[in-house]
Amino acid sequence: MTRAIDVACRDGGLVRLDRDVLAHRIGGRVLGPGDAGWDDAVLVWNAMSARTPALVVQPATARDVATAVGFARERGLLLGVKGGGHHIAGTALAERGLSLDMAGMGEVVVDPDARLVHVGPGCRLADVDRATQRHGLATVLGFVSEVGVAGLTLGGGFGYLMRRFGWAVDNLEQVEIVTSDGAIRIADRTENAELFWALRGGGGNFGVVTRFTFRLHEVGPMITGGLVLWDAARADAVLAAYRELTATAPRELTTALVIRIAPPAPFIPEPWHGRHVIGMLVCHSGADPDTDLAPLRALGDPVVDLITRKPYVEQQSMMDGTEPAGRHYYWKTEYLPGLPDGFLRAFRDGALAVPTVCSESIIFHIGGAANDRADDDGAVGNRDARYVTGFAAAWSPDSAPDTHVTWARDAWESVRPFSTGGNYVNFHLAEDGADRTAAAYGSNFERLRRAKSAHDPHNVFRVNRNIIPTGRR
Repeated sequence: MTRAIDVACRDGGLVRLDRDVLAHRIGGRVLGPGDAGWDDAVLVWNAMSARTPALVVQPATARDVATAVGFARERGLLLGVKGGGHHIAGTALAERGLSLDMAGMGEVVVDPDARLVHVGPGCRLADVDRATQRHGLATVLGFVSEVGVAGLTLGGGFGYLMRRFGWAVDNLEQVEIVTSDGAIRIADRTENAELFWALRGGGGNFGVVTRFTFRLHEVGPMITGGLVLWDAARADAVLAAYRELTATAPRELTTALVIRIAPPAPFIPEPWHGRHVIGMLVCHSGADPDTDLAPLRALGDPVVDLITRKPYVEQQSMMDGTEPAGRHYYWKTEYLPGLPDGFLRAFRDGALAVPTVCSESIIFHIGGAANDRADDDGAVGNRDARYVTGFAAAWSPDSAPDTHVTWARDAWESVRPFSTGGNYVNFHLAEDGADRTAAAYGSNFERLRRAKSAHDPHNVFRVNRNIIPTGRR
């Protein structure tokens, strides 16, 4: 019986392949539609960005990855790489192409004496946090535990610990990577240093990372964190308090401000379900939370106050329920240098026009350690940013998208005049073009293109926020 299947090529055509030719070369699995495990292998978080590859390889080792990359390169196949599948643009999968599903490479090894953790490319944030917190250690990761470590890190990576320790890539010590020529390489600040520079924020443009090594810091296992909500009628006072709090907050304190319609969650009093609320997400990993949170407490009269002493791993998973897989998601975001009055008014007005209980508007405070480094310390750049702001539309697949997309775009346009001019590549949509990608890297963009030319001149890794090699279009 033939096992032939048509697979998309980088030039836009199709090639017929016998899947067993690849399956016989690797220790992992090669899946086609209908095989056991196929649905999970092609599942991505944003249903709006779903893609269907022709074949999925589930590698078990770096050597499997090298074999699959070489196979794709030699035959000109369109190649995708899925770590956690949580990217909003759905860039993990190659439509009708060959996709690598890294879920089987999920090892986490903690070296508490060296303060390092070695992480496989299939890991989610929860996998790493659980392992490192057994030793009272953590590294900078995101703030939704189901996000994949690989995608988050390669785009920069920020979360509750960023103010103390910088971007996730500022804490990346070394990677093992399969480059487009099928070679397995080590990259760090001394070996393949320019490749390592590019990987620190340059996205999935340079190869398939098969091991990440991160620096660890003493954090937890207990922190002070949670959520506090107020009536959105008090938005002006809460926004002003947030600006004052973040202007003087120690780096152990990270806060994010949120405006949304209160969901019918059990921790919110029923009379507030469906009403507009404004709140702050809080994570204090230092020694004196009561003093540092006093300005927040001074606002008084909250709808609900869930800020308490809790395990850091609980804080990291606290937002998981707000972003379930299978919804349609559409985000528009910017970096900010500060929170002037004009921005706060525009943000308030845009946020209060939110059309659905699933959507929200956010300001996340990131100013701190990342700003201490030079702009070219890693491709991530954007070291002038003190805040990230965005409007996150979400709706069920059976709902028409127009209202939600229009709200996010209009609200985003209203705050763009206050942007640094930069943006976060991990929040890009599929519709965002090359100009948006260039803006994400600013002065580092041309250096990234040169690194792309050196390490992937034929643009094998293009199913992502693509950096085009110099001399190519």
